[in-house]
Amino acid sequence: MRVVIQRVAEASVSVQSRITGSIGAGLLILLGVEEIDSIEDIEWLVSKICNLRIFNDQEGKMNLNFFDAGMDGMLVVSQFTLFASTKKGNRPSFIRSAAPQKAETMYNAFIDKLKAAGIAKVESGIFGADMKVKLLNDGPVTIIIDSKQRE
Repeated sequence: MRVVIQRVAEASVSVQSRITGSIGAGLLILLGVEEIDSIEDIEWLVSKICNLRIFNDQEGKMNLNFFDAGMDGMLVVSQFTLFASTKKGNRPSFIRSAAPQKAETMYNAFIDKLKAAGIAKVESGIFGADMKVKLLNDGPVTIIIDSKQRE
């Protein structure tokens, strides 16, 4: 699994001009699922995301995690293009992305694990839909994490 995490002052996602999810201060998570991903990848990523110290303390240093900083919520948006390969030519290949049925199952499981981890407000887009994402970056702080490259 691969995620792009953006610390936001606010974010929303809409489908056909209807907002399907919105948060105030917190994290926007773009989630890509690879065919070889498993529940272990979800568990590791959820733990990593919840414990990332990427929110400012009183001295302005990134020293607090989501819970300690008292953030509003997390917005999760499916993003199969995170596994795009641009090795050959100019048209990206998405062969590493999971098939839609598996990806949707993993996407929903990821959201459920965030809730189980204590995130009170987890909002989302609609899997497979043409979505419009609005965000106001905070920082900006953008972090990419791949569950297969645990650096």
